[in-house]
Amino acid sequence: MLEIGKPAPDFVAKDQNGEQITLSQFKGKKVILYFYPRDNTPGCTAQACDLRDHQTELNASNYVVIGVSTDSESKHRNFIEKYDLPFPLIADTENAVHELYGTWQLKKNYGKEYMGTVRTTFVIDEDGNLESIIEKVKTKEHSAQILGA
Repeated sequence: MLEIGKPAPDFVAKDQNGEQITLSQFKGKKVILYFYPRDNTPGCTAQACDLRDHQTELNASNYVVIGVSTDSESKHRNFIEKYDLPFPLIADTENAVHELYGTWQLKKNYGKEYMGTVRTTFVIDEDGNLESIIEKVKTKEHSAQILGA
């Protein structure tokens, strides 16, 4: 179980370009690590575009944004190009980062059970510790949730 004030789990994963990305490479910056279900779906697109549209304010507050979903690198590249997203997206196709953060869980929809991503955002401080966890994400107002937290 992840706790506020404790170190966030470090990871090694690949971004949309197949380049390795780790949490520890952002030491000294605040990190917004957001987990979302799928590229190009209405809620996920609204969330990504809200973060994009408030990039200036987030940068001014020393934040770096990193998105995580189980989509492939090529799907992420298309999503980034389509919406001009200025931040990396991790292609967590094996659910390794999801498992570290507890966001790959049993979900229920219309009476069916399946494993999937629970939309959650982790705000990590400059020292790599969890500053806050946002579980009730408002996709169209997500940057306000972060900046107001």
